[in-house]
Formats: sequence, C-alpha cells, structure tokens
Amino acid sequence: MIPSTSGFLPRDFVIEEQPSLTYKMDLEGDSVRGFADKQEAMKQTVYRILNTERYQFVIYPWYYGIETLDLYGEPVTYVCPELERRITEALLTDTRIRSVTDFEFDLDGKGAVHAAFTVNTIYGAVKAQKEVNI
Repeated sequence: MIPSTSGFLPRDFVIEEQPSLTYKMDLEGDSVRGFADKQEAMKQTVYRILNTERYQFVIYPWYYGIETLDLYGEPVTYVCPELERRITEALLTDTRIRSVTDFEFDLDGKGAVHAAFTVNTIYGAVKAQKEVNI
C-alpha cells in the first residue's frame, strides 16, 4: 500500500532558516577549534566558497565553489567583469547571502587582479576579497 501524502505535515508548516552554528576554522594555525555562529560563520562560509575551485573536488557538490583557473592568460578587461559575475554567482548559492555589492578591482604589478567587495547576509554585511592570477 502506498502511503498518502496528506497528514504528514500540517498546512501551516514553515521551514526555518538553516542554523549557522558551525565549527570554527583557525586559518593561521590550520586547525579547527570551538564554534562560530551568525556573522562569524558567514565570514568563514564566504572564505570557503571563494577558496574552493569548482568541479575540482569530489567531496563538494557541482554548484559549490568558484571557477578561476580558466581566467589565467585572459585580458584584464575580460577578467574584472567576469570575476564579479563568478563571485556573485558562487556566493548566492548560499540562501543566507542576499547580495554581493561594492566591487573594487586593483591590479598589482605581479600579474594578479585583486577584488574587494561586500557580501550582504541575513546577519549583516561582511567585507571580503579574492585575488586571481592572470
């Protein structure tokens, strides 16, 4: 007998936001100690998404991370707008992130584009940055 779908959940059932409590990464010491919540957890989430190359690690789903390897060797006029699009696309996969704004690009003399931007989350704004070699 196939169970009916009525009666499992009440009609006024609401899905709450995903909890943000997670383990805290110590980026300087390469360890995980304690816990991070809300805005501190969002900083860590942004860092992890932007430092994971998409499609390179089987442990992550196909939509997690950012593609940057193919930007190497491309002209700056292509890299800057494309990097803005890719950063925004990568971060908006997390439902706690509302928008990515205030992009500023800087070129260093060593062949890298440095992007600084603001990530607007449900817990407040987070300043972030990403550097890509071109």
